[in-house]
Amino acid sequence: MTHQYNVSGITCSGCVANVKKAIESVQGVTGVEVKRESPQATVTMDTHVNTETLQQALKQVGNYQISDLH
Repeated sequence: MTHQYNVSGITCSGCVANVKKAIESVQGVTGVEVKRESPQATVTMDTHVNTETLQQALKQVGNYQISDLH
């Protein structure tokens, strides 16, 4: 399953790399694409991972906020 999220706090390519690495570290996540221009993340997972779990992973690498894309 694939979900899209808004991610605030992404300002550079280093941020993109940090966000991607943090989300990839979450159990159940199988793929991540992060776009700085949007800023959004497309997350592929083999089991559902809730947004709060993703947020906790992002807190480990910086001041990023993730929310469901509406």
